[in-house]
Amino acid sequence: MTSPRPARTRSRVGAPALALLTLLGAGLLAPATAQAAAPGGPVAPAPTVDSATAAREAADVAAEDHRLLEVRAVSANATLHATQGNTPYRLATGSGYTLVLPQRSAPYTVADLLQLAPQTFLRLTDGSYLLLENVYVGMGATLNLNTPGGLVLRMASTPTGFVTIVSFDGTINLSGTAKHPMTVTSWDTQNNAPDTDPSDGRAYIRAIGGHFSMSHVDVYDLGFWSGRTGGISLTGSDRPTTGAATGSSTYVHVHASHLHGKANQAHKKETTATSGDSTTIAQPSGNLGANGVASLPTGALNGTGNQYDVSGLSYVSAKISDSVIQGNAYGIFISSAQGIEISGTQVTGSLIAGIVLHRFATNAVLSDDSSNSNHGDGFDIARAAQDVEISNSTAMDNSGNGFTINGQALSAGPSASGEPVGAYGNNTVTHSSTQDNGHYGIEVLGGQNVDLDHNSVVGNTMGIVVRRSAAHVSVVDNTLTAQQREGISVRDGDTGAVVTGNTVQGAVTGIYLRDSSAGISGNTVKGAQEHGITLVGTVGGTRVADNTLTGSGPSPVSASRAEGTVVVGHNSTAAWHNTTPMLTRVKRMARPMTLIWLGVFLLIALAGLKGRGARRRLKAQGRRTSFVGRHPYQNQQPLPSKPAVEIRPKMDDRTLETAH
Repeated sequence: MTSPRPARTRSRVGAPALALLTLLGAGLLAPATAQAAAPGGPVAPAPTVDSATAAREAADVAAEDHRLLEVRAVSANATLHATQGNTPYRLATGSGYTLVLPQRSAPYTVADLLQLAPQTFLRLTDGSYLLLENVYVGMGATLNLNTPGGLVLRMASTPTGFVTIVSFDGTINLSGTAKHPMTVTSWDTQNNAPDTDPSDGRAYIRAIGGHFSMSHVDVYDLGFWSGRTGGISLTGSDRPTTGAATGSSTYVHVHASHLHGKANQAHKKETTATSGDSTTIAQPSGNLGANGVASLPTGALNGTGNQYDVSGLSYVSAKISDSVIQGNAYGIFISSAQGIEISGTQVTGSLIAGIVLHRFATNAVLSDDSSNSNHGDGFDIARAAQDVEISNSTAMDNSGNGFTINGQALSAGPSASGEPVGAYGNNTVTHSSTQDNGHYGIEVLGGQNVDLDHNSVVGNTMGIVVRRSAAHVSVVDNTLTAQQREGISVRDGDTGAVVTGNTVQGAVTGIYLRDSSAGISGNTVKGAQEHGITLVGTVGGTRVADNTLTGSGPSPVSASRAEGTVVVGHNSTAAWHNTTPMLTRVKRMARPMTLIWLGVFLLIALAGLKGRGARRRLKAQGRRTSFVGRHPYQNQQPLPSKPAVEIRPKMDDRTLETAH
């Protein structure tokens, strides 16, 4: 699961010269004059992960779940610990360290991290900062990461371990400026370059509850395997079900004597804490075991034992603006969130999907964003995410769909987790564009009250697809060009769809309706290659009217396979070129009742022709062939006449005797 980094689409100026040159040399940043790569069609799907790699990455996720639950359990009882209180402290988690930042009135800053973790938060000679241990932002605490010249933060990530920044009901603020954006990247300390291989785990940032904000930040190559470890992950209440497993570790201290030459001298200058006569720094260690957590310095927890009261998690809120995200596992992953704003943000090269609004993400507004060249969908609104509005955004060259809107129920009936059976919806994609994706431009899977308005859909397998019993989907005033199959497809149990005012050009079939009901009116289909509009299956209650259909094919409106009451009329089809062969047309007409009536008409025609021939013969003989103005029996001869004579019967003797 590796991905080449796309060219940057926003210029970078004003960073410290040494840092900028170093990052350019390492491949982290493209030159300031770089432009977006020209669209070249959809990227290939991410390579299939082999079973061994899948097991390893899943184990890493499980280990992270375990570590975070234990850290949160201890931090929830921090006030009971003699050495903790409301001051920052460090926990040994397995064989690694986690720096815990508890609540205080002032935010934690870069200066605080330099003081609190001098061996694991290092300012390098090029002006960037290297993070070598996990950072945990506790409930009510705030971490602000920024510097006046544009902070460059490298999060250590090697085959033997990685670091994370995670908040629980706290606040994380990452910020730069338009002139001096902040940069965040994974960093392989062994190769002195970003970590582009997520198969052994990779550094990530996550907010669980609380608030997350990011403005003018460039993010590169974060995350692995799951949504919650996917890169920039914003989740609210979640209860991971992964079991105990082993995975990659973070980092532990080693003696400075293990370093030599200039590296040892540089680290001595940057660090302030000492152990005896020697400075200690952080280096990667081995695997993380399920060893529990211990506070440093160690000590009793005042009789609390191993039972910790972990309070419930809240929904997360987020605001992300004017940022660039490249090469993450998930570009942005959001679930169990309320109040989401994402604007002016570019997501490219994600290994799984670009921008994902997962379960119970609600009240989200996305505007002026782009999600391109991802190895999955560009924008993915998953089940149970609703009240999402996407506008003025772009999804291009993704291997999946440009936009996916899934409003299906989480369960079809009673389930172990007790999920509701109702559909979700109230989602909108408007004034946006989707182009050259590997699957569909926009796909709606179930749900209700979905509006797709004023969008541009170009060059996908199919343009707009609505299916799986979606209800009340509005497809209005969209422009669809050069789809490989259908322009607009409504199928498989959809009800109450409205398809109106759309322009479909260059599709095999302009509008396709199957086993659904819809009002199809006021659309313009140009250059269709088979049918302008096709109706198949049970489509009762459908109305097809006032459409303008041009192209060439068997028919402008195909309803021969439709069942149910359908109203078709007032469509403009004069410019349609019927390509059906004459023999095929005759065969279509050769039905039993048609043949019977044709026979009746032929008999009448033959009788008429026969009568006309007879009249011609009479005329040739000089006879009048018209009965008008003469007696109808004028040409008949009178019957011969004789006097009337009474005829009597002859009687013989026996007759006479009998008569007497």
